[in-house]
Amino acid sequence: MAGEPHPRQPPPLPRDSSRRVGAAALALALVALGLWILQSFVAALLWAAVFAIASWPLYRRLAAMFPQRGRRVVAPLVFTLAIGLLFAVPFSFVALEIARETHVVISLIAQVRKSGIAVPDWVAGFPFIGHQAAGWWREYLSDPYTARALLGHIDTAMLAERAREFGGELIHRLTIFLFTLLALFFLFRDGERLGRQLLHLSDRLLGQSGERVALHMISAVHGTVNGLVLVGLAEGIIIGVAYVAVGLPNAVPVGALTGVLAVIPFGAPVVFCGAALYLMTESGFVPAAIVLGVGFAVVFVADHFIRPILIGGAAQLPFLWVLLGILGGLETFGVLGLFLGPAIMAALVSIWREWTEAPVAETASAPLPRGRVPKPRH
Repeated sequence: MAGEPHPRQPPPLPRDSSRRVGAAALALALVALGLWILQSFVAALLWAAVFAIASWPLYRRLAAMFPQRGRRVVAPLVFTLAIGLLFAVPFSFVALEIARETHVVISLIAQVRKSGIAVPDWVAGFPFIGHQAAGWWREYLSDPYTARALLGHIDTAMLAERAREFGGELIHRLTIFLFTLLALFFLFRDGERLGRQLLHLSDRLLGQSGERVALHMISAVHGTVNGLVLVGLAEGIIIGVAYVAVGLPNAVPVGALTGVLAVIPFGAPVVFCGAALYLMTESGFVPAAIVLGVGFAVVFVADHFIRPILIGGAAQLPFLWVLLGILGGLETFGVLGLFLGPAIMAALVSIWREWTEAPVAETASAPLPRGRVPKPRH
C-alpha cells in the first residue's frame, strides 16, 4: 500500500564470503560422503593412526638404521609386520583359549547333568560357612536329578551356536586387522608429510592454538598406550609369577591371558578370580587367597597410581578426565575408545584452557593507562 515503508532488505553477502561459505559447505558434504563410504573401514583407519602415533619414535630410530633407498619401503614394511605379529600372536592365543574353554564348559555341564559333582574336601573346611556350603553342594550338585533341574535352563546347543558366532566375528576382526596393517604401512611411509599437512590444517582451523591441541592429543595417545598396554602386560607378568608360585596348571598361558585382558579396565580380575576359584577346588583356600591378594594389590596400585600418572601426566589431564575418557570411550567406541577417549578429552581440555586462560594472561601483561596507578592490595 502507498505510504507504508518497504521492509528493509539485508545487504547481500560479498562475493568472496559467498564463495567461502559454498566451499565450506561443499567440503563438509564431501567429508560426510567419504565417511559414509568408508564406514566399514573407519575403525581400521583409526587403529592404524593409534599404532602409528604410539610407535612413531621407535619407528624413526629403526628407519635411521636402513640405507636411504630402504627407508621408503623396507623400513615401514618390516615395522608393520613386527607390529602385526606382536598383536596377532597373543590375541590368537586368547581366541583359541576361549574356544577351548567353551568346549570344556559344555562337556562339564553334560557331565554334571549325568552324574553330578562330588563335594570337594575343601568346601567343608571353608571358614564360617563350610558346613552349610557342603550341605548345599550335596543337595543341589551331587545328586544328578537336582543338578539337572538346577542347570536345565542352560542350553548347550545355544552355547555351541554362540561359539560358532564368535568364530565368524573373529574372522571379521581379522579382516579389519589386515586393513589396519595396510593403512599402517602407508602411515609409516608417508607419516612425516601427513603430519606437516595435519599441523597446517589445525593452524588454519584453530589458529595458533591448533598445533598445541594436536600435540596434546598425540601425548594423550602416547600416555594411554604406556598406561594401558605396557602396564597391563606388567600386571600379567607379576600376577603370572603368583600363578607359578602356587602351582597353577598352565600358569604361563593364563598369565599371558591376564596381561591381555588387563589392558581393559576390570579385565584382569576376571582371569585371576577364575584362577583362584579353580585353585580353591583343587588345592585349597591358601593358594587361592594368595592369587586373590596379589591380583587385587597389583590392580589397585596400577589403576590408582601408575596409570593416572602415565596417562594424565603425558597429556596434562586431571585424573577425573582420564578415567571418564577411558570408560566413556570404551562404552562408546569399544576397545578403540580406550585410546580415542583420552585423546578427545585432551583436545577438549586444551581448547578450554586456550579459551579461558589466554585472556587472563593477556590482561595481566597489558600495560596500565597513563596516569593510572594500581592501588596496593592489603
